[in-house]
Amino acid sequence: MISVEHLTKCYGDFMAVDDLSFEIEEGQVYGFLGPNGAGKSTTMNIMTGCLSATKGHVRIDGYDIFEQPGEAKKRIGYLPEQPPLYLNETPLEYLRFVGEAKGLRGAELERQVAEVVEQTKIQEVKHRSIAALSKGYRQRVGIAQALLGSPKVIILDEPTVGLDPLQIIEIRDLIKQLGQTHTVILSSHILSEVQTICEKILIIAKGKLIAFDTPDNLEKQLLSPSEIVLTAEATPEETEEILGVLEHIAEIQVEAQETGYVRARVKTDGTDIYALSRALFFAFAGREKALLEVNLKKANLEDIFIELTEKTEEPSAAPAEPVEIEWVESEDEAE
Repeated sequence: MISVEHLTKCYGDFMAVDDLSFEIEEGQVYGFLGPNGAGKSTTMNIMTGCLSATKGHVRIDGYDIFEQPGEAKKRIGYLPEQPPLYLNETPLEYLRFVGEAKGLRGAELERQVAEVVEQTKIQEVKHRSIAALSKGYRQRVGIAQALLGSPKVIILDEPTVGLDPLQIIEIRDLIKQLGQTHTVILSSHILSEVQTICEKILIIAKGKLIAFDTPDNLEKQLLSPSEIVLTAEATPEETEEILGVLEHIAEIQVEAQETGYVRARVKTDGTDIYALSRALFFAFAGREKALLEVNLKKANLEDIFIELTEKTEEPSAAPAEPVEIEWVESEDEAE
């Protein structure tokens, strides 16, 4: 559906996007992650034809966005971080205007406007001034305009920024629904949001692709469970002594709590964290010391994001390469 090949964008001596290549398949929701200044918005603006590239190619459903922009753009619906709304118009007036700009006319225009109004659930506000709408409804209007023209690809840049928790949930549900009929690319700084919505994740840093896989596979590949957090009815000295005789423990951090209990973090260099957890349980039981709580710390997308992006910050690190899993088919920022 989307092919990005050796995409590069330079601003003078600054390289915002550095030889970026990836393939987006049809009918899935993709998350696009990276720290500030990583090149996310620049890449999305190039993919939508809003910005030129220094070199490289972007093909949308086989059409080059630079050489065949008309055909390529017909297949894209785009919501920038700041929705391009005309505040003095109503949603209906605005959507009709956008539809006409996309080449829709007459009955087909009215049909599609009615369809996106229903799909984004803005029926009750369609006759109100956009200036009077909440930010959540404005985002819905922005998504509605992206859907006009029946594009195959929907690109959303920070669609939930500035929304309250209820509005965020509503927009997330809408994006999940869109993913059933469109290819959706979602940029977000909210990592839990990407983990909840997206089927595959791209992570870029300093303009380079450093990971591209499913959330589960990234977790398994990079950060398998390797830490146990426990609370015990023992002194710090007793806790360190008990833990000190166990195998495959790389690091121990023990901290006395105001409650009189001890909290400890145990990092292992072994491959079977459950075996260590079992040994730990019986070691405390053998000393007649109660374990009140045992948690296996599981990696989440935030951990993965930090590990990958921090590697690119190390001065001595080799150039970042995408994480490869063989079986997978695949200005707000200073860019």
